[in-house]
Amino acid sequence: MAKHLVIVESPAKVKTIKKFLGSSYEVDASGGHVRDLPKSQMGFDVENDYEPKYITIRGKGEVLAKLRKEVKKSDIIYLATDPDREGEAISWHLMKALKLDEAEGKKVYRISFNEITKNAVKLSLKSPRNIDMDLVDAQQTRRILDRMVGYSISPLLWAKVKRGLSAGRVQSVALRMICDREEEISAFIPEEYWNLEARLLDGKSKKPLIAKFHGDKAGKQVIHNRQELEQVLEGLKDASYVVKEVKHGERTKKAPIPFTTSTLQQEASKVLNFSTQKTMRLAQQLYEGVDIKGHGTIALITYLRTDSTRVAEEADLAARDYIEKQYGKAFVSQAEVKRKENGKIQDAHEAIRPTDVTLTPAEMKDALSRDLFRLYQLIWKRFVASRMKPAVYDTVSVKVQAGVYDFSLSASKLTFDGFMTVYVQEDEKEESNGFLGNLEQGKELKLSELVNSQHFTQPPAHYTEASLVKALEEQGIGRPSTYSPTITTILARRYIVKENKNLYVTELGEVVNHIMKENFPSIVDTQFTANMEYLLDSIGEGEVEWKTVVRNFYPDLSEAVKKAEKELESVTIADEVSDELCEVCGRNMVIKYGPHGKFLACPGFPDCKNTKPYFEKVGVPCPKCGREVVLKKTKKGRKYFGCENNPECDFMSWQKPSVEKCPNCGSYMVEKGNKLLCSNEQCGYSMAVKAPVSPAQEEGA
Repeated sequence: MAKHLVIVESPAKVKTIKKFLGSSYEVDASGGHVRDLPKSQMGFDVENDYEPKYITIRGKGEVLAKLRKEVKKSDIIYLATDPDREGEAISWHLMKALKLDEAEGKKVYRISFNEITKNAVKLSLKSPRNIDMDLVDAQQTRRILDRMVGYSISPLLWAKVKRGLSAGRVQSVALRMICDREEEISAFIPEEYWNLEARLLDGKSKKPLIAKFHGDKAGKQVIHNRQELEQVLEGLKDASYVVKEVKHGERTKKAPIPFTTSTLQQEASKVLNFSTQKTMRLAQQLYEGVDIKGHGTIALITYLRTDSTRVAEEADLAARDYIEKQYGKAFVSQAEVKRKENGKIQDAHEAIRPTDVTLTPAEMKDALSRDLFRLYQLIWKRFVASRMKPAVYDTVSVKVQAGVYDFSLSASKLTFDGFMTVYVQEDEKEESNGFLGNLEQGKELKLSELVNSQHFTQPPAHYTEASLVKALEEQGIGRPSTYSPTITTILARRYIVKENKNLYVTELGEVVNHIMKENFPSIVDTQFTANMEYLLDSIGEGEVEWKTVVRNFYPDLSEAVKKAEKELESVTIADEVSDELCEVCGRNMVIKYGPHGKFLACPGFPDCKNTKPYFEKVGVPCPKCGREVVLKKTKKGRKYFGCENNPECDFMSWQKPSVEKCPNCGSYMVEKGNKLLCSNEQCGYSMAVKAPVSPAQEEGA
């Protein structure tokens, strides 16, 4: 009987797959990549049409030696690495490293499966194929482009800026997006507006109905300030509140589509508070196999790196059958589930779903750790919900006339749960009013009270990991396999920090972003990077030759690096001398840069090794104690303004304080763009910043 060898990527899959196959099959793992570009050089030959130079990865010699022994014993070798570009490339590297393309009498095949189940593995063995060189070339191109950017730009930064900086093709764009958002937030000027609510009684209930101010006969009206509010209140004096219009309707809320990598990362962040890295690590375990009592080691979800929402027909039918048995035929969706697709979707494998819908979260709870269970439950519920009918609401919208003004009320009543029996999304909100079915046109309502509240428009929200992944996907930057590593990298290099889910750029990140924008604008251009992703997809589909992309990219990058080198050649970054004296030797300390930003160091190093934190003075006295206000950072690197006399004085502000006092309430003002705002949010006073007067203007006056 012929001896078969199946080579997978992860050792964790070996046990799961081995039990599906007979004694004539041996299963072994490569442990991921076995060959890569050398770390000591660029890794490709420009003179030889960018031919890559691959070497065995350090530490993989023993793995390859073991695999060679297994190859010798085998007649048929199946390369069963992951079903994506990266997996295809690993199979190709294994073939080259093990010299399988030269082995006489050996049959070598590529197989792939979207889920590690007996059926999927057996089916893959029945339909073996050759390695898809288009996918391999797409991965090679990505690797070489990333190497070009990293190895061309990083040494320039090390040599000229001396701050241990580095750059990357996708991470630099992600960093720029975060920096651009910070600039938007800093430049944002809040605008005042007022809400006005009428609390009305219909005579049948003690609980008032909440009607919101809508406007007048001209249409919707925004109340911008207290003066406009007073005008509206004046117009409402002695007004009767009469139901002007009642509209009944029906609203349906569609079931969600199954998870892709991006949407899973976003939802796990919002609902479970998982980082993208944690989500992918847990999903990998669920995909590779978990030991379940009574079942052995089984894989619980399909492949975790996908941007497709397609579901195999067998899984689709199984889900609908399960729903009918558990909830009834009325809950089973008859419609095809699909999303609007943007750009090129890698549809080789499915959405992320459970491998067996009958393995319910309740059944799996005792077998999984808390976090594995929570993620599996999220995936299971989302998939089952995607095969269920929409939720249905009866809706009522009411307009109430009060003098010359209109107020509006709306309410809805859930009449059919549909998918919400299983899965309620994070953004579901309860209605503030009970159902308004008793209100009729012409009915007079009694005013209980008018309630007004002052508000200010809010700046754009800081990126979170979830919203950054969404933005990267929407702009076509990166792919399912790159979202998590990109964010992990810029966090690890301290270009950004995370506080309460929000991502903030650090001083180090600002420096890197500034240099990249000034010297390599195309590298940090979102459209350029999205176009490059499109080209990589085109290579994978056999539409573009991979070396054509590399030939067009490298010369422009090389020219930009040479230009940047010349421009930075004359720049000498000398240490800035501070007025702080070294307590050890008395020298004036100098400002240095470290991984966490600026710090003070003695210029007498190595004789004197004294260092201490650097706090930049901003020229404003502390509003609490009169000492200097300095620029500080939280432990995670977010900037804020605090008193130099801390901890004796606990003053702190996220915005720069001003010497001006609020003429309205006496609180200190803060700078925001070209305005000064009162630090007391209840006051809300703002004023324009006075432009400085030049000596020439004074003389002219």
